[in-house]
Amino acid sequence: MFRIACVNITKTLNSYFSFTPYPVIPMRVCQAKPWPAIQRYYTTVMGIETSCDDTGVAIIDDSGRLLGDALQSQSSIHKTYGWGIHPVTAAQLHQEHIHRVVQLALRKSNLTIQDVHAIATTVGPGLAFSLNVGLNYSKSLLQQYNKKFIAVHHMAAHALTARMLTPIEFPYLVLLASGGHCILAVVNSPCEFYRLGYTLDDAPGEVFDKIARMLELHNHPDVGNVAGGQAIEIVAKNGNNKAFKLPHIMSSVRNCHFSFAGFKSAVNTHLKKVSYFSLNNWDQQKLTLAADMAATFQYYLTWHIAKRVRRALVFCNTFKPECRTLVISGGVACNKYIKEELDKCATAFGFRLVCPPPHLCTDNGIMIAWAGVEHLKSNTATVMNPQSVIYQPKWPLGVDLSDEVSKSNLKV
Repeated sequence: MFRIACVNITKTLNSYFSFTPYPVIPMRVCQAKPWPAIQRYYTTVMGIETSCDDTGVAIIDDSGRLLGDALQSQSSIHKTYGWGIHPVTAAQLHQEHIHRVVQLALRKSNLTIQDVHAIATTVGPGLAFSLNVGLNYSKSLLQQYNKKFIAVHHMAAHALTARMLTPIEFPYLVLLASGGHCILAVVNSPCEFYRLGYTLDDAPGEVFDKIARMLELHNHPDVGNVAGGQAIEIVAKNGNNKAFKLPHIMSSVRNCHFSFAGFKSAVNTHLKKVSYFSLNNWDQQKLTLAADMAATFQYYLTWHIAKRVRRALVFCNTFKPECRTLVISGGVACNKYIKEELDKCATAFGFRLVCPPPHLCTDNGIMIAWAGVEHLKSNTATVMNPQSVIYQPKWPLGVDLSDEVSKSNLKV
């Protein structure tokens, strides 16, 4: 009843997709050093990711073996803006680095572009200018080398990444939390998703960055060249999470939606009360206040996320009783404190928690290549006319079941 392919979300892309079986054409086997001799023909997929501020390229085969990858991060450059992403700068840097990153991934794989069978590229959601760079570069490769093309949904790729390293059967519940999104969804297949809840305003990673900027953590003596969310986590380790009282947002609303925008004004109000913004030097008073606020904010944000996750776990008991795995992915999933609390939630409801390693939780080319492999294996999402594909800055993931969750009126 609710089945829908993730590539069938928008009319713009729908006409370009074919769901007929994709023929795997045997080609010459590459004997890449340091890998052992290959005993069968493998299909290789190149993944290209430019949805935000990281230029990522990876090549994997259809067994999930990583042949080579390269990543050009822009975090140190955007940090000069006090965290957050400057869209035009991000696109310019993608344009500057993408060819070099592709060539580096090929060299690490000991392959040439002729050895790659298909190219999988993020076409949305994300920053429009950044998406355009990756898509246009992919189109140039497709036109020159006549490769198969797979248009990848960025959040679907995050949702599928855990299956590359851990045996996970469909269906499973996934929390996708990053700087641009926060989604709770059931993954029924590589192209079948059911959204149980999503953020109604800001994404958690975005709020992490803004509060880190508010606390001036880019100048904190214990914070190096890291993103705002990681800066909060580092500073919070020395803080008291009961030092301030922040709101329990949407605590009485029985759905799986999120709301994070209220944390910004609440934190700002408390910092003004203690005259935080008038403190110029990182003396003991400012260090203590920053640590306490970071710990408090992290606690309340985690409480909010965990409450929605618990409701989703209960909903799955009826909607998909066979669903017994919770996957968390996206940049916010790198936060150890959040991960530990969600592990407690999963265990309490009889689920196991699976989280990709940190380097696969943030944006990267590996997850895009793996999503391409998943689509090839399930015979979906091969684009027949890739030159006509356009990027989709806003691209909803799957079927929206949030009203069904609300109607269930689950008290947790």
